[in-house]
Amino acid sequence: MSVMQFETVIATASSNANVVTGSAFEFARQRQVVSIGAVASATGGFLTIQSGSDVILEESPPMVLGTMPIIPDHFFYNDVMEIGDRLKIAFRNPTGGDLTLRTVVQINPL
Repeated sequence: MSVMQFETVIATASSNANVVTGSAFEFARQRQVVSIGAVASATGGFLTIQSGSDVILEESPPMVLGTMPIIPDHFFYNDVMEIGDRLKIAFRNPTGGDLTLRTVVQINPL
């Protein structure tokens, strides 16, 4: 199993198109199951998750939590990725203050 863990600050009235950009695991190198836990530091932000052509989560408010997502309690988002699929986790912050997105991604080969 491979794991990615990110704590990303998204500034006031801005967005991050993909918090996993540049990761060694951004693109699937084999058929794999991906499980994602993503939480925000406060309300007001919007999360979108895609795996290749699969929309795992349409823009929605994430759970609010003061810590990293807890395995398995906060791992609501799962998908099978095929070779070459790109994982995209986007976050939009329309609020008047900075928000922190905490993300953990587990990858299990099939």
